[in-house]
Amino acid sequence: MKRDDAFLNSWQARLASAPDEGPDHADPARVVHHYRTLWISDLHLGTPGCQAKALLDFLKYTECETLFLVGDIIDGWQLRRQWYWPQAHNDVIQKLLRKARKGTRVIFIPGNHDEFARRYLQLDFGGVHVAEDWIHETADGRKLWIIHGDLFDGVIQCAKWLAYVGDSLYEFTLKLNRHLNSMRARMGLPYWSLSKYLKLKVKRAVSYLDDFENAVAREAGKRGLQGVVCGHIHHAEMRDIGGILYANDGDWVESLTALAEHPDGRLEILHWADEMKSAAIHKSTKEKYAENATVG
Repeated sequence: MKRDDAFLNSWQARLASAPDEGPDHADPARVVHHYRTLWISDLHLGTPGCQAKALLDFLKYTECETLFLVGDIIDGWQLRRQWYWPQAHNDVIQKLLRKARKGTRVIFIPGNHDEFARRYLQLDFGGVHVAEDWIHETADGRKLWIIHGDLFDGVIQCAKWLAYVGDSLYEFTLKLNRHLNSMRARMGLPYWSLSKYLKLKVKRAVSYLDDFENAVAREAGKRGLQGVVCGHIHHAEMRDIGGILYANDGDWVESLTALAEHPDGRLEILHWADEMKSAAIHKSTKEKYAENATVG
C-alpha cells in the first residue's frame, strides 16, 4: 500500500519537475495518424513483458482528442512481488503526461492489476483523470460504456488467490514468448504471440472469452447503451452481440493493439506490430534507394 502511494506521489512529482520538452525525435518520413479517440489497455508497465518500445512508437506516431487508458496500465501485482521499472517505462509515463499537458484529454480507468488507483477515483494526476468507468459518445451518436472488464471475471471476484496463481503462470508464458521472439527476430521473422496462440487453441480459454464478451455486452444493453469498450482479457475483438457493439482494445504485452475512433465515428482495431513492420520496410527501401543513388 505504501509503495503504491509512493509511486503515485512520484508520478505527480515527476510531472511538476519535468520541463516541457521540444518536439519528439520522430522520423519525418513516417505519417502521424490522427484520431478522434484512442483506447489502449493492459500495458503492464512494471513487468518485463511490457512492450514499452512499441508502445512509445505508438504514442509518438498517433494523436487524438481523447485517450482512454482502460486498465492494467501499471502492474501493481508484479511490482509488489519484485520491483522492475526500467527507463523505458518511465518514458511511457512521461509521454502520457506530456500528451495530457499538451491538450489531449486522458482518462484512466483502473483494472485489477492497478486496482490501487481505485482509491483515487475522480482525482487528477498531472492532467490524467481517474474514473471507475465512463460513457463515451462517438461522433455518430453511439453511447459506449468504457470499463476495464475485471468485474465480469469470476476468478477475480470469487477467488483472488487463484487469479494470482494464474498471473504467475501467465508471466512464465510471457517470458517464454520473449525468448521465442528474440530468436524469431534474429531469423528475420515477425513478432508472434505464443500466449495468444495458446489462448485460441485451448477450448476452455475460448469458452471463457466467449462467456466474458457476452456478459459484458449484455450488461451494456441493460444500461441502455449501444456498446461497450473494455480490455482485461488480452484479446482484441470487435463484433455485434445481440445488437450491442462489443469492442476490446487488446493489450501491449502480446498483441500490440489499440482501438481507434475516426472523425466520423467509425471504429477500428489498430495492429501496431503491422504498422512498425511496414515503417521498417519503408525505411529500409528508402535507405537502399539513397545508397544506390549515391553510388550511381
